[in-house]
Amino acid sequence: MLFFDSQDLTVRGHFQFGVNAVAERNLFWDLAELATGNIEFDSDENWLEIYTEPGISFERHISPHSSWFGKVSAVASYTVGTDAFAASNIGSVTIEEIYLGYRTTLTDEWNIEASFGPRMLKLGTGMLIANGGSDGFERGALKFGPREAWGKAAIVQLTGSGIKATAFYLAPNEIPSNDTKNLFNGIDLRWDGEDGSYTGLTYIYVIKSEAAYPKAAPSGVGTPTIIADARAKLNAVNFYGKKERVGGDLSNLSLALDVTYEWNDRINLRAWGGRIKSEYVFTRYSWRPTLGYSYQIFSGDNPNTSRIERFDPLYYDGSPSTWATGSKSAMVFINSNVQSHNLSIRITPTMQDTITLRYAHVRAVELRSPLQFGQATRLDFSNGLSSVVSGVTNAHLSDDFFLEYNRVVTPNVYLTAGLSISIPGAGITGAAGGNAPNWIGGFINVVFNY
Repeated sequence: MLFFDSQDLTVRGHFQFGVNAVAERNLFWDLAELATGNIEFDSDENWLEIYTEPGISFERHISPHSSWFGKVSAVASYTVGTDAFAASNIGSVTIEEIYLGYRTTLTDEWNIEASFGPRMLKLGTGMLIANGGSDGFERGALKFGPREAWGKAAIVQLTGSGIKATAFYLAPNEIPSNDTKNLFNGIDLRWDGEDGSYTGLTYIYVIKSEAAYPKAAPSGVGTPTIIADARAKLNAVNFYGKKERVGGDLSNLSLALDVTYEWNDRINLRAWGGRIKSEYVFTRYSWRPTLGYSYQIFSGDNPNTSRIERFDPLYYDGSPSTWATGSKSAMVFINSNVQSHNLSIRITPTMQDTITLRYAHVRAVELRSPLQFGQATRLDFSNGLSSVVSGVTNAHLSDDFFLEYNRVVTPNVYLTAGLSISIPGAGITGAAGGNAPNWIGGFINVVFNY
């Protein structure tokens, strides 16, 4: 929304509002009762999520080639009812973005920009650096996840000739009840081609953190050891690249690769993760069917070594279209000690309508090794959370199906609806004592964006 526009000053208003209705049945495959005997946790829930995000931004030109810019915004969110993690009728108001920046032209092709203050930043495909804000629990809006900006951010970007170099200093906007006081910096180098192809490299160094890691028990027998402050001093290098229009008969094929290596000499950690991804668009058909396949894998801690091999996904983009491992399973398994084969088919019957069907076959990488730090073989549900006891004894975790419908109602109004089912694999049914129900759910939401 344009508030004011002159030769020297532009002021815009921003406003988002969303409502999301969610229903879940047999949450977490009903493991709360089947694996732990906890009959107080309700595995069938319905809830409503609401959020609004007003903001204002400006750009002040001080010369033909230089300007100041900035933005202030806030998020108010609320959950009506009880959500998947037992948060009931709760919400909060928080600052989202509040930054000031300066940009200038260095040469005909090169520009530099610097900003300070909370703002959004996503690097590469979002494998490690994407979601700077936390939602759910005392903040509400668990599924919507409206907060994305980093709680602290200092960013410098140099851009020109298809190249962008980004130096960053970041701290996430974590929920108060689980603030592990993370702070990290790094640099990202990226090249973008005219056809949509790109390649890049990101280096990240965690300056400080109180986040803990679980270490598998020797030979996987017993309770994992919890290593306090384990993330501190972590190093990570992430390569990402995509090739559009491979050429010849495969001109409608795109290929992408992401690879990350992590190390931390302080705790003897070596870990890795990655993904290969392909998409083919059938352009000769009016609905433009797009067939996709990807395989992603993230190392787990080997219970037969003294070294830690657990991959730390940091602040990845966890949406089903990006880095989620399964549609429903992603609520249980973060991207550590998991792998998945993913298939998708997308059609666009009209310019306003998109229908996507996704399938994920989810497996553990290491047996008898912790999965998501919080959910694994047995779940201890207390205060809506769960704690690791050990890993699974069969690698097959789940098969997830997700049908999603998106409609652009107007250029400013978006409707999304989805149905999903997660069929437990042998690893999960073993945790449940031999049998576990299918986990099903659905949602419908409307977002207004001005």
